Amino acid sequence: MGGGGQQTESSEPAKGDGVGPDGGRGGSAVYTWEEVQKHCHRSDQWLVIDRKVYNITQWAKRHPGGIRVISHFAGEDATEAFVAFHLDPNFVRKFLKPLLIGELAPTEPSQDHGKNAALVQDFQALRDRVEKEGLLRARPLFFSLYLGHILLLEALALGLLWVWGTSWSLTLLCSLMLATSQAQAGWLQHDYGHLSVCKKSVWNHKLHKFVIGHLKGASANWWNHRHFQHHAKPNIFRKDPDINSLHVFVLGDKQPVEVVITVDLAWAMSFYLRFFCCYYPFFGFFGSVALISFVRFLESHWFVWVTQMSHLPMEMDHERQQDWLTMQLSATCNIEQSTFNDWFSGHLNFQIEHHLFPTMPRHNYHLVAPLVRALCEKHGVPYQVKTLQKGMTDVVRSLKKSGDLWLDAYLHK
Repeated sequence: MGGGGQQTESSEPAKGDGVGPDGGRGGSAVYTWEEVQKHCHRSDQWLVIDRKVYNITQWAKRHPGGIRVISHFAGEDATEAFVAFHLDPNFVRKFLKPLLIGELAPTEPSQDHGKNAALVQDFQALRDRVEKEGLLRARPLFFSLYLGHILLLEALALGLLWVWGTSWSLTLLCSLMLATSQAQAGWLQHDYGHLSVCKKSVWNHKLHKFVIGHLKGASANWWNHRHFQHHAKPNIFRKDPDINSLHVFVLGDKQPVEVVITVDLAWAMSFYLRFFCCYYPFFGFFGSVALISFVRFLESHWFVWVTQMSHLPMEMDHERQQDWLTMQLSATCNIEQSTFNDWFSGHLNFQIEHHLFPTMPRHNYHLVAPLVRALCEKHGVPYQVKTLQKGMTDVVRSLKKSGDLWLDAYLHK
């Protein structure tokens, strides 16, 4: 498992009776939170799951979800994130065994950094209820119909030109239909990327590559690398790439570049090959380039407004080691439910529920929302719901505030 159980040179012997005759440690060693929190550096990383202490220093490089997302929890309790991100936590725990170096001392609390133990326990009880009521199980018919309406839009856009020609008005209508198809395919790839459709992770991954690769022309590995970091630490500087975009394109540390090239690139190229085969006869090469560029322009605005109206107006801060529910609620808000809002946003108008339960199929968000709201009210955690117009207005206000700050900084008002 990558030698995750090996100790770093900087490690000190644990307190208690976990030190062996040779000065090493076994799985029976006990630690305090203070000791665990010292191991939060790139070359020395520990984390805690269900009071068990794991050394992930070497394993982080081989973590299937990427080195960064797991490293963001170094020196912390990662129990809630571990449960939230894995379809079968009990299965994954088998792979953790070689990394186990001990556990928390009996006198240590289960939560670190003074987190609200009652809130953590109540949220775990809510998750247990969600699992018991089957809210983490997807309805295949829902996603099949959703994929069907995307493919239908693609077919209608092409058929429109085939039957009636390429006038400016018909080309504009074709562009709008393709932009709608692309936006909806974006929400669908999001579902597969979060492993929320199929029971087996492998099938979610395969279908994710098909939807984001062949239907959208993008990279599944790149999306996973960035998006799971966002979910792990939303709106946290230096950890959430959505607010820390220092690079135009990031493959990620230690990612298998050869797989990205041979698989993701092949899927993406299949999209452009299909697109040009379909539209070259109508518009030629440069006309087809102009068409896809205009479609991307329309789709990107749709995507940005939907995703940012639930995040950008919310709190942005440095790491504060909050519990899962408090951290997610401080960085997300909901948009009112309606048939249009659900479709328009790919159910990301339930951003709170999506962040709390990232593997939950979207058609169940409205069922768990009242339970989440009640839990928030019990513990005094703000649960914000806005209208669609208010959400978009808040984005503009947030951008204006940032612009005023930059203007003030450069003009020295």
